[in-house]
Amino acid sequence: MGALKWIGGALGWALGGGPLGGILGFVFGSIFESINSGKYAYQQQDHTQGVRTGEGDFGLSLLVLSAAIMKSDQQVLKSELQYVKNFFRQQFGQQKAEQYILIFRELIKKDYDLAPVCRQIRQAMDYASRLQLLHYLFGLARSDGQLQETEIRLIQSIASWLGISVMDYESIRAMFVKDATSAYKILEISPEASVEEIKKAYKKMAVKYHPDKLEHLGEDVQKKAAEKFKEVNAAYEQIKKEKGFN
Repeated sequence: MGALKWIGGALGWALGGGPLGGILGFVFGSIFESINSGKYAYQQQDHTQGVRTGEGDFGLSLLVLSAAIMKSDQQVLKSELQYVKNFFRQQFGQQKAEQYILIFRELIKKDYDLAPVCRQIRQAMDYASRLQLLHYLFGLARSDGQLQETEIRLIQSIASWLGISVMDYESIRAMFVKDATSAYKILEISPEASVEEIKKAYKKMAVKYHPDKLEHLGEDVQKKAAEKFKEVNAAYEQIKKEKGFN
């Protein structure tokens, strides 16, 4: 079978070098072996990517980080795998999703050093996109109905390697791990904050998490980003009720 042209587009900036390129190079070597053995068969396609962070770059980053999260508790659950499949189908369509899942199957089999991979993603991806990556990973980890401590610790490490601030990490974590102060953590304020500070924090967070910041990543990523936006609004409404102001 001839070379699969979609590989060039799917890799985007990744195979330009660095640890992510090395991992994906290994993965595609495995895929080619499987193709030659008759295990996989895909039609040739042609996709191109721009230099800036785009859907393909975001998708490949999700694959690598998803594989790490799913293996962190020493088991790959059907609910987690379905979560990944559903996202990629909604984001890229059935045909492209099948190609990404093909890559994902090989990534699951390989162990790799995640820190340098995350640092490469940090250099190539804007901050808003990295925040959405983190939100996605928490959603994946909770897709089986619970968040394991091993998963939370790994996501925290990923956040640090991606250059996400502690307050932004805590804000997104609070959207998934609820306690008495979750609403305040989401807005990145303390329970002792004044009404003026609360209002300023809400405006700041509403701008930071607005879905329009992720327009370049596609419609479904924007829809996922809207979930963060709703959490910010819900947290603000809860605090207003607790503090008794409008």
